[in-house]
Amino acid sequence: MRVSYGRLIAVKRLIIVGAGGFGREILSWVEDVLTDKNEWQVIGFLDANPRALDGYNYDLPVIGSPHDYQPREDEFLVMGIASPPSEKLKIASTLRSKGGRFISLVHPTISAGKNVKIGDGCIICRNVMFTCDIIVGDFVTINIMSTIGHDVSIGDGCTLHPSVSISGFAQLGQGVLIGTHGCLLPGARIGDFATVGAGSVVIKNVKAETTVLGVPAKRIL
Repeated sequence: MRVSYGRLIAVKRLIIVGAGGFGREILSWVEDVLTDKNEWQVIGFLDANPRALDGYNYDLPVIGSPHDYQPREDEFLVMGIASPPSEKLKIASTLRSKGGRFISLVHPTISAGKNVKIGDGCIICRNVMFTCDIIVGDFVTINIMSTIGHDVSIGDGCTLHPSVSISGFAQLGQGVLIGTHGCLLPGARIGDFATVGAGSVVIKNVKAETTVLGVPAKRIL
């Protein structure tokens, strides 16, 4: 795994996968992270909608669709799709099968204690706090101001929206989505591809492929 803390290493051509709101947010701070403009070149976005940037003031183009793009050997990819997690994982798998190489971007404002392991293709945004002894899988998105407690495990493809709080010993399966200001109490377990609605407080386990909402969180789907 290669993580950026203020400077990316050995990347020449950088492509953001997804030109939606989150992909554009990533661009806004990736360009600040790139300290050597001669070494790094952000060349554009991959998006299924070729007109995704219409109406926005960006110099970079949509260079193709992630479904049929063939990555070059000198290109590295940044996962700019946050949700739905299932689509994020599907696109990541497609591009990887064609030889695409993803890097993890970790904003330099994060705080991390000992034994924090971060997988490939992750996006860790501004002011995220990790305590200690945490495992983060591949293609995990953790948005601004979120807090991850000790001994937490986060499965591949999970997406945490801004200001999520996960307490110690909680476990997230694959593809879990947690809405803004969602909160998991200690030891809570969230099944694969479950959704925790914004502002919800999870006090007990959540089954796979279900949606919970409220305080305390209750199943609604």
